Amino acid sequence: MEMQQIRYFLAVAKTLNFTKAAQECNIAQPSLSRAIKSLEDELGGALFRRERSLSHLTELGRLMLPLLTQSHESAIAAKSLALSYKKGVTAPLRLALSHTINLALLVPALTELVRVFPGLELQFFRGDGAGILERLKSGDAELALAGPLDVSWERLDRALLFRENYQLVVNKSHALARRNRIGIGDLKEQRLICRGYCEQAAELAAALEASGIKQVSSPGLLADEDLLSLIEANLGVAIMPQTARGGRSLHGIAVDELAIERAVFLYSVAGRERSPAASGLTKLLRAADWSGTLPPGRFDAAHAQSAARPS
Repeated sequence: MEMQQIRYFLAVAKTLNFTKAAQECNIAQPSLSRAIKSLEDELGGALFRRERSLSHLTELGRLMLPLLTQSHESAIAAKSLALSYKKGVTAPLRLALSHTINLALLVPALTELVRVFPGLELQFFRGDGAGILERLKSGDAELALAGPLDVSWERLDRALLFRENYQLVVNKSHALARRNRIGIGDLKEQRLICRGYCEQAAELAAALEASGIKQVSSPGLLADEDLLSLIEANLGVAIMPQTARGGRSLHGIAVDELAIERAVFLYSVAGRERSPAASGLTKLLRAADWSGTLPPGRFDAAHAQSAARPS
């Protein structure tokens, strides 16, 4: 059974006239009649009682009408869905974000993307470096945003978006909140909460320990959002990237002698076809002016740099 046979059958069922049905289907009437006859042979009986100017559905024809109508409508819907998928309108865009990426950073680009693809479904996954890499390898995510990933997978592409400093984040009522800069020695008396989920946690811990600074371990703490809630409650302080605070009413303090910065990358898989939405988001993120997301005086306009693969 072919879809054109079903289309011809529905046209005759609507017009009850083979000549008119052929005109509607833009086909010669003998060709339409042969297609209907072939369908009848396959279904095992006549579908129409043929008369000169007016034909009628047989009992078999009446039984087949709702089923073949549904088949035809389903085929049209499937074709429309496939076309939308190809255009990137229907296909979901799956993004993997590390626990250290503030989603607010993506809002301007995502807003523009949804304007272009109104039916776009956005799916987000959070994870550590290993989890993000697995999402990319398996195809569960098309793109990922994270800090430096300690991997050597040859198919992993990365584009540097921006660099930022780490800073001490405190509650505005904290004793240090009156200062904009402190020395690393000022951290010794603080309840400094560890961000063990951070891509640079080991590097940061080593730098602090070299100055005799120990952090409070929090094994159940999995994301910046949770840590910021603790800081807002004045239950501790933390060394965090500048963009982590977002719109929170917290205070960021530069830490002298803490020579560590964080690079934020857009990751993808080399050689893998991207959806139109993924390609669009890549262009938007790489062309974005990130200077507005960081405090004045510390911004690396990385969007002007070319993509680089990790060695």
